[in-house]
Amino acid sequence: MENLILQDEETLKAIVREKYAQIARQSKAENEGSCCGSSCGCDTVDYSVMADDASQLAGYNPDADLALGCGLPTEYAQIKAGDTVVDLGSGAGNDAFIARALVGESGKVIGIDMTEAMLDKARQNAEKLGFNNVEFRLGEIEKMPLSSNVADVVVSNCVMNLVPNKTKAFAETFRILKQKGHFSISDIVLEGKLPEGMQNDAEMYAGCVSGAIQKADYLAIIKQAGFQNIEVQKSKKISLPEELLAKYLNNKDLERYNRNEFGIYSITVFAEKPCCEPGSGCC
Repeated sequence: MENLILQDEETLKAIVREKYAQIARQSKAENEGSCCGSSCGCDTVDYSVMADDASQLAGYNPDADLALGCGLPTEYAQIKAGDTVVDLGSGAGNDAFIARALVGESGKVIGIDMTEAMLDKARQNAEKLGFNNVEFRLGEIEKMPLSSNVADVVVSNCVMNLVPNKTKAFAETFRILKQKGHFSISDIVLEGKLPEGMQNDAEMYAGCVSGAIQKADYLAIIKQAGFQNIEVQKSKKISLPEELLAKYLNNKDLERYNRNEFGIYSITVFAEKPCCEPGSGCC
């Protein structure tokens, strides 16, 4: 993909759809082995460099794991038997299947994704597993194909970065959650100013980096949406390959990066929807 100056929301969505449709047609091994791991000399984005290992979690399905996440939100999401769980940006279905192991036969899991190739892969995986309480719907996070107040829990794994309008995305998350429902979302945030070249490159956007915003701003959007009891459950700095950094950082910026003056972090955030709408005084 050519480097593009990011322009508008529809352009961003088209970039993401194109790249993730391509990834959906590859196996996990192909994604992990593609350029640009630490031993690779090319300078495109490695989509697996931020992924955590989910293989030890109940419900894990290797056919559904494309190594695209940056955390394990289902591990922190306090999912209970009988819950209705919504997975935002469900990809090939791995987090949805892990959630299904927690909700059991009495619960329900709904995955939402805007890439049809990913949905096809997820539905094929669900059919092979024989699950009748997991479904996958085509839709965008800023306008979810769901009624209000339907989810006990929302999870998402390294996807909100890919949403141009995060304010709308978290407002929609608030809308679909039941009162006292909650989310656990793993995502990429920044600490310190990202160099302009990295911020503007379309390939980096589809790899979840240049779509990242400052951690403080990210948490402020969550609070503005009406959530309470906001908690960062996990945080880790992402180590990017030298070949990748060399594409975007000059020597001065690389020194700043190595001194931790700015960095890219994976965080897992928890927050609750209050028992009534903000300002109504009913709680």
